[in-house]
Amino acid sequence: MMDINQLPAAFLAEMKTLLGVEYDRYIDSFREEWKPGLRVNTLKLQPERLKEMVPWKLEPVAWTEKGFYYDEGAEPKPSKHPFYYGGLYYLQEPSAMAPAAMLPVTPGDKVLDLCGAPGGKSTELASKLQGEGLLVANDISYSRARALLKNLELAGAANICVTSESPEQLAQVWPEFFDKILVDAPCSGEGMFRREDSMVRDWEERGPAYYGPLQRKIMEAAVGMLKPGGLLLYSTCTFSRYENEETVLSVLEKHPEIELVKLDLSKAPGSCDGAGLSGCMRLFPHRLKGEGHFLALLRKGKGGSSPADGSKKEVSQRKLSAGIPGKDMYSKTGEGQKNLQNFLSDIRMELDMSRVVIHQEQIYYLPQGLERNLPLRFLRTGLLMGALKKGRFEPSQALAMALKADQYSNVLRLKEGDQRILRYLKGETLSLAKEERPLTGWSLVMMDEFPLGWCKGMGMSLKNKYYSGWRWQ
Repeated sequence: MMDINQLPAAFLAEMKTLLGVEYDRYIDSFREEWKPGLRVNTLKLQPERLKEMVPWKLEPVAWTEKGFYYDEGAEPKPSKHPFYYGGLYYLQEPSAMAPAAMLPVTPGDKVLDLCGAPGGKSTELASKLQGEGLLVANDISYSRARALLKNLELAGAANICVTSESPEQLAQVWPEFFDKILVDAPCSGEGMFRREDSMVRDWEERGPAYYGPLQRKIMEAAVGMLKPGGLLLYSTCTFSRYENEETVLSVLEKHPEIELVKLDLSKAPGSCDGAGLSGCMRLFPHRLKGEGHFLALLRKGKGGSSPADGSKKEVSQRKLSAGIPGKDMYSKTGEGQKNLQNFLSDIRMELDMSRVVIHQEQIYYLPQGLERNLPLRFLRTGLLMGALKKGRFEPSQALAMALKADQYSNVLRLKEGDQRILRYLKGETLSLAKEERPLTGWSLVMMDEFPLGWCKGMGMSLKNKYYSGWRWQ
């Protein structure tokens, strides 16, 4: 629990001005326990089904039907349960569920999560797309973008691109390209003071004066990437009016084609309107069960605006830092490709083979609408299906997580509670029981109907092929 005496005096003075008669209630909230949350991954199952499966008492989060509170001391820990490794849910602070919940994404949209790491909001945007359209998830930090990629692949998201670029570079490549954009901007983190002492230290070192100009710069790039008629949701986890309403006002003043779309406060009971800018949404820990957050929804008018400086043609002539060349799966011959084709024929997925490409022996299934040879630093372009190794094809962990229960026939289906589930997640070799049928070749290990990863069947013994970087620790 945060010691109130450690809070900066300048911050407390600003909060007193902002909250007025509610200030004492806000201070009292620091003496209360915060409630952790999880959000159901509807690429895998529906919320009601998960509630029936888990051993914890779950309380609904008001602003999303997919979100639930659980007790902080819950056992077994939700982060250690096999359901977590199956991608059935994402652990997320409840207020942080609001931005993706309030952005109206529909299947088929082209969506950008501009500041996406570690992936809580990106995974929810992917679940809203339901495998249709395109999700670009970006973080300027390469190490954070790696965590973002893991969480998207763990969730079974296939129609994704993960990039690590500056917003300005993305805007050069994708002018007026996206239907929906989420900017959960880096901020001074005042809304997280109650649960993270480190945010107080960061505020003292940098604070709103540092983050405000950065947020405006990010938003300028985001506006340039939004299609006419498109929606952009701006959010932070801070209370600072300079970082919140004033950032939105700066966009509205600079871009007459942008309008503020009023958010419905009834969707988040306990939320309140913006401070000096009506139509926004503020979440405070003394008003609801969650930490601090700010949201504003913007729409670009049908007339649009001038694209960002430069053009695709000019940018595409730059040297590629990463990307997938336009080489389809039939452009090579050999046992590896035949092996791949045989494997794909066993998968009951509808595949557009023109979107299956090979790059440096890696096999990718590109999202619909993604151009090739873009001058961006990609960590992933689409679904990594596997790799060609020494004349054979090896399917990827990402492919296993993206499959549905009925899309691959050669499976080892383990019931929840089977000790072999944990042994598999730890990377150990598995043995089949006498009554189980022998398995040969690539086999999908499943917990009930939820995929966990691959093994290589050798009769009654199974060689573990679970991705080593994800193993149970």
